[in-house]
Amino acid sequence: MIGLSRRGLLAAAGLAVPSLGAPRLARAQGTQLAIATGTTGGVYYPLGGALANVLSRTIPGMSATVEVTGGSVANNQLLGAGRVGLIFSQVDASVDAVRGEDRFRGRPVKVRAIAVLYTNRMQVVTTVASGIKTMADLKGKRISAGAPGSATETMAFRLIEAAGIDRDKDFRARERLSPAESTNAIKDGKLDAYFFVSGVPTSAVTDLGASPGITLRLVDHDEFVPKIVEKHGPVYFPEIIPAGTYPGQATDNRQMSVANILAVQDTMPDALVTQILETTWKSRADLAQVHAEGRNFTLDKQKTAAAGVPWHPAAEAFWKAQGATLA
Repeated sequence: MIGLSRRGLLAAAGLAVPSLGAPRLARAQGTQLAIATGTTGGVYYPLGGALANVLSRTIPGMSATVEVTGGSVANNQLLGAGRVGLIFSQVDASVDAVRGEDRFRGRPVKVRAIAVLYTNRMQVVTTVASGIKTMADLKGKRISAGAPGSATETMAFRLIEAAGIDRDKDFRARERLSPAESTNAIKDGKLDAYFFVSGVPTSAVTDLGASPGITLRLVDHDEFVPKIVEKHGPVYFPEIIPAGTYPGQATDNRQMSVANILAVQDTMPDALVTQILETTWKSRADLAQVHAEGRNFTLDKQKTAAAGVPWHPAAEAFWKAQGATLA
């Protein structure tokens, strides 16, 4: 695990810290860059730590630090407020931010993609003992739809709606827990299932599957993708989590996915965007050492503009120079 800076540790503890948002190119102090990641049980957090380490180590005068956050929605909000300079985000959350829709209604953010990383999978997590086999079986159960401020919550609500479930009436209880908290709640018999969107494998789901006396089950839901895309646009697509990705996962899981991006405000200087991308691209092996999803940061992933998130001009130029075919 990449160690956090003092700022990162303070943020993880929920303590107030000075803003290191929009990068400041101060001659005396160098460049300070806050990177918004996600919860500690997901993939953004370790990859963000690796990225901060690489940028700080490689770019002269750069001091990059990580922020523990609720996830993509919160990250886009922090970016819009100038409290961070670089974010990990799901494409759907950034599309909403650019358009000023959903939780960004009336407050659009000039988000610009600089790289597409890997695929985030919607995981509907439960156990064999719960008796839940389908989305319909979630009715009357105790579920968590994701942490407040997370894209998990947004995506979960869209899936729940497409499955014909009333999120306010059809559950015995609906919590707003992080993946690690959700796993512990299932272990303690206080929760039946939870939604979590992330790369795979993710530590919280691995923890649940490896727990003695528990057999993991991931609920299939790819059948609802066309209905969701019809309403929300082509940001989602069906995909498979292969059997054996998690302990006790006996069959392939057919689910829906969304791309992840690194993004900045449109005001980030071209030279800094180029410097960040040159460093990150050359150091992608470092990301892969921290988490397997780092291996999926490839040229053929650089197609996010078609989903509604504009490219930063410097990023567009960088990827075209690398030979990427941008959508």
